[in-house]
Amino acid sequence: QVQLVESGGGLVQAGGSLRLSCAASEDIFRSSTMGWYRQSRGKQRDLVAVITTGGGTTYGDSVKGRFTISRDNAENTVYLQMTSLKPEDTAVYYCNARYRITSYWGQGTQVTVSS
Repeated sequence: QVQLVESGGGLVQAGGSLRLSCAASEDIFRSSTMGWYRQSRGKQRDLVAVITTGGGTTYGDSVKGRFTISRDNAENTVYLQMTSLKPEDTAVYYCNARYRITSYWGQGTQVTVSS
């Protein structure tokens, strides 16, 4: 069974930093494009960042220059380093794995940025 387990969310002041982690099942991680998405209350789930198996990255416009996605294939983990956080970054952040034709989701981790 595929599992994605997120950690690292919490409460931080504006301008601060957080690092999110997502540990994935070994059998899919190395063959998956990994990503982070976020959803604020009452809004749709939006792309934050994705990283391909080859290390190519794509970022949502609102986080470019502030967030960095990376992956550690030895640890089957994808990270999201978030800096210069803003109150509008407040959301539930979800880890995603795209493996072949299937998309898997983690349970989400809350990030709250206070002003």
